[in-house]
Amino acid sequence: MPLFATNDAKLTMLNTLPAGKEKALQRLIENNLPEVLDMHFIASEYRTTSGGRIDTLAVDCDGAPTIIEFKRSKNDNVINQALSYLKWLKAQRPEFFEMLMINRLGKEVADSIRLDWHHPRVVCIAETFNKFDTDTVEVVPLRIDLFRYRHYENGLFSLEMVAVNEQQKNLIEACQTMPMETNLAVIHAMKEQASASHAIRTLFDELRERILGIDEYTIEKPGKRAIAFRLTKNFAEVLIRKDRLVIDLRETDYVDPRGLVEKIGERYTMTMNRRITLTDHRDLDYAFGLVEQSYQNIL
Repeated sequence: MPLFATNDAKLTMLNTLPAGKEKALQRLIENNLPEVLDMHFIASEYRTTSGGRIDTLAVDCDGAPTIIEFKRSKNDNVINQALSYLKWLKAQRPEFFEMLMINRLGKEVADSIRLDWHHPRVVCIAETFNKFDTDTVEVVPLRIDLFRYRHYENGLFSLEMVAVNEQQKNLIEACQTMPMETNLAVIHAMKEQASASHAIRTLFDELRERILGIDEYTIEKPGKRAIAFRLTKNFAEVLIRKDRLVIDLRETDYVDPRGLVEKIGERYTMTMNRRITLTDHRDLDYAFGLVEQSYQNIL
């Protein structure tokens, strides 16, 4: 997708730059994983017991172990290579990956992540993908994401997901519909555990309904501490408390004349580092407007 610069109502297309060394691209992505992919970095060039070497090992914001591979030439069969690593990863025990998380992220951060061992991801990043790549993704019923990158003049960089195919759409829809009853049961348990008042329960139910209505592909996923709402990335995480709702949002420039958005402490290393508190139904419209701004940040 071409990028344009605006100058006095005139559009000028920016030139793409030749691809640099792939190792530099890998380091760029690894150093900015929370910003570009909503992930925690675990390891680089991780050597498996089968003799391979995973380019980048990570865990996404929903706790899914993620293998990231970079396509270095048009002839690289990067997807098959990543699937081989995925086979090796699934043969391990979840305690193995949990220990990797603790060693890299520290116990406090690792404990805050609900490891989703049964839904690992493969992410392939390349300057271009051929028909063989996209055809493979269509027929393999696994979580495989293809991202295309571009370097532009003026120091601009883009990373965009290749169009979602029908197979992936079906998987997304399955993720949305299959766990609904489970989600509601978990949310009910979270309300009970928080000893939330009737007013707070009602407030959460209305906020939840509004958030799910933002986008037809919004996915709801209860975790250890909060209920996350996401598309490709989380845009809101709601914590239920006895007398309030705590809503974590993405870092962006909010239109917030009442000054409700607060920055979360430095120990939070992901991109959900802004927070608002909701206690009164009269503030729901205003709070939801801030949630919508967080949603706009991931588009």
